[in-house]
Amino acid sequence: MLQMDAIIATGYGGPEVLKFAKRAIPVPEDHEILVRVHASTVTRADTMMRTGKPYIGRLMVGLTKPKNTIPGTGFAGVVETVGTKVKSFKKGDEVFGETATEAGANAEFLAVSEQGVILHKPEELSFSDAATLSDGPLTSMNFLKEVALIVPGQKVLINGASGSLGSAAVQLAKYFGAEVTAVSSHRNIGMVKGLGADEVIDYTKNDPTAGDRKYDIIYDTVGTMSYKKAKKALAEEGQFISPVLKSGLLGDMLFSGAFTKQKAKFAATGLKSPDQLRPMMQEILSIYREGKLKIIIDRQYPLEKVADAHRYIDSGRKKGNVIIIHV
Repeated sequence: MLQMDAIIATGYGGPEVLKFAKRAIPVPEDHEILVRVHASTVTRADTMMRTGKPYIGRLMVGLTKPKNTIPGTGFAGVVETVGTKVKSFKKGDEVFGETATEAGANAEFLAVSEQGVILHKPEELSFSDAATLSDGPLTSMNFLKEVALIVPGQKVLINGASGSLGSAAVQLAKYFGAEVTAVSSHRNIGMVKGLGADEVIDYTKNDPTAGDRKYDIIYDTVGTMSYKKAKKALAEEGQFISPVLKSGLLGDMLFSGAFTKQKAKFAATGLKSPDQLRPMMQEILSIYREGKLKIIIDRQYPLEKVADAHRYIDSGRKKGNVIIIHV
């Protein structure tokens, strides 16, 4: 049996549960594509899945241990072979996409459904950049456009503006015609302004929810803000949205709007169907081609150093994206 290099999660816990190992190369089924992965991602969501926290997430990824032992969701690579009934891809095609809760991207090879979230990679898009599109850009596209229903002229506050989700959100919100206030540390202010933010608040010096300014959307990309704190800065029909599910947010979702028109909202982008996610990916690709979306890559690691990439993200110092280079 042919084998490949892969990272495996031996259980829930710290980065030390991630081990470099040999695994059998997947054999694609009739409607599957085998991709030789050139680049994959390590994201904040990956680190949460590694820890198994919040515990409610284990309903999707495994109760006592990860049900899919190879981590990683965003990928880009070259089609190695295809199943007998695949029609849209062929050997040698350059592709990119997202595996969501199936994971498996931090490996030398990856088998994905032809009907999954997988697209042909344009020649001008590098493998590294392509692998990131399914993380920050896709999640922030879903939250801004599908969850919050952003419209031109709205005032948007983006917390965690220098990360993968935040850096994408700043650019997408501007693209959709919003007035963007970004929240970042002092060392990342220049980067965030360069992405188009109208104003940047240094959270180490100022409370972004203080003052008289009201926002139509507050997008907390990192889970460090609460609805209870944020609602004083929301407009009359403002929305607090976050991809970080915490017990407090669940309660806020249930009870927000009971006495005001303000809302707290959460959505799991990775649980949307491929038929819902592919059009969003296509739109992101179009925005990228227009030159309206820059990809920020902070660090790159070889496959065998995925645990180090997780340690770096756990440090809280990440800017933009962390990439795993396979070849």
